[in-house]
Amino acid sequence: MIITIKNEEGETNFDINNISDDVVKQEATVIVQKVGNLQVLIEALDFASRAHRGNLEELLKGRDEAIFVPPEPTEQVEVVVETDDKP
Repeated sequence: MIITIKNEEGETNFDINNISDDVVKQEATVIVQKVGNLQVLIEALDFASRAHRGNLEELLKGRDEAIFVPPEPTEQVEVVVETDDKP
């Protein structure tokens, strides 16, 4: 199994099958599988998120009563009070 590691130093390809230490080879294989599973989950969550956003957008179309218009900002006046604290 060939994997590519990209980092600040560049890109390096590794063939896990060529690792001589069986424990390290097994650990590398497990980590690659975990990363693959996480990538599948990320893609699935992204797909589900886009689908739900699309469904929400369709649901809210034509619901003018739900449109929120923020109130206009009011002008603020700064008041400065000077006091003479001399004894």
